[in-house]
Amino acid sequence: GPDYILPFGKARLVLEADSKAIANGEAAVIVTYGMGVYWAMAAAKRFPGQVTVVDLRTLVPLDEDTVMDQARSHGRCLVVTEEQLTNSFAQALAGRIGDQCFEALDAPVRTIGSVDMPAIPLNSTLEAAMIPNADKVGAVLEELLAF
Repeated sequence: GPDYILPFGKARLVLEADSKAIANGEAAVIVTYGMGVYWAMAAAKRFPGQVTVVDLRTLVPLDEDTVMDQARSHGRCLVVTEEQLTNSFAQALAGRIGDQCFEALDAPVRTIGSVDMPAIPLNSTLEAAMIPNADKVGAVLEELLAF
């Protein structure tokens, strides 16, 4: 296919919530990357017009301006990652969002990632239990929107 340029350090809004839902405090932003984008998009179908999905695209440099602007405007934020959650980039980012956007948040910043295990299991059933998916993201998103 044709070549394209990925802007380094610039996140992309893959899906945008309705401006009315954002203004009324009825929307949430999902900040993610990699497979998390697909899980977020699938989960967002359950909440039409209420979800913005930010694809970070690069982690270093991080488009912190976009992340913080979206977290402030929505008041609810979910960080989704494929990696194990404990001591992860996602937890660190959620902490930074909480620190920098605290006064604008209507709910605690939530995170979802893989279950803490030493490696991804070769058994497909165990792998499905370990790794996030659209249903798991949707369940956390539902809690966040109801907060």
